Amino acid sequence: MTYRLMGRAHAWLTGLREVLAAQRGQGTVEYVALILLVAVVLAGVIAATKKTQIGGGDIGKAIVDRLRDAIDKVQ
Repeated sequence: MTYRLMGRAHAWLTGLREVLAAQRGQGTVEYVALILLVAVVLAGVIAATKKTQIGGGDIGKAIVDRLRDAIDKVQ
């Protein structure tokens, strides 16, 4: 009787440990973090282009100009 009870307790604890150590949902967390990172980068681009005087909504030209300025500063 005691061995059977201890065996069941051991099996239950082993199963509990496996459930707690499972990595189910880990991919979802990583995808959410990736989407948030892209959103932060896009928000930064929008904030950087709002500070410039963009005529006619030429955001692409403003981004290229900023990148060229940054590269010129490095050289």
